Amino acid sequence: TWAVSTARRGYRTPVGVYTPYLLDRMHYSKLYDYTPMPYSVFFLRGYAIHGTTEVGKLGHPVSHGCVRLRPDNAKTLFDLIGVHGLQNTSISVIE
Repeated sequence: TWAVSTARRGYRTPVGVYTPYLLDRMHYSKLYDYTPMPYSVFFLRGYAIHGTTEVGKLGHPVSHGCVRLRPDNAKTLFDLIGVHGLQNTSISVIE
């Protein structure tokens, strides 16, 4: 169990069950000033689970819609999906 941050007011984190479609060890957001998104697991049209340097904000709604984790937790998730495969992974986002 890890603390996460999801969408702040005015944005949304999509609720549902997804199969991730892309792993990117170090993604840079073209939408948000090339913000680094380490250990990104993309699951729906640009939405991802990824690491953040803003660990003090975890547990609060602060993102543009992605699910943020501590970088070490994001790496653990990224590595697990790498071992087991994208098609064998299910991501459940609940309210």
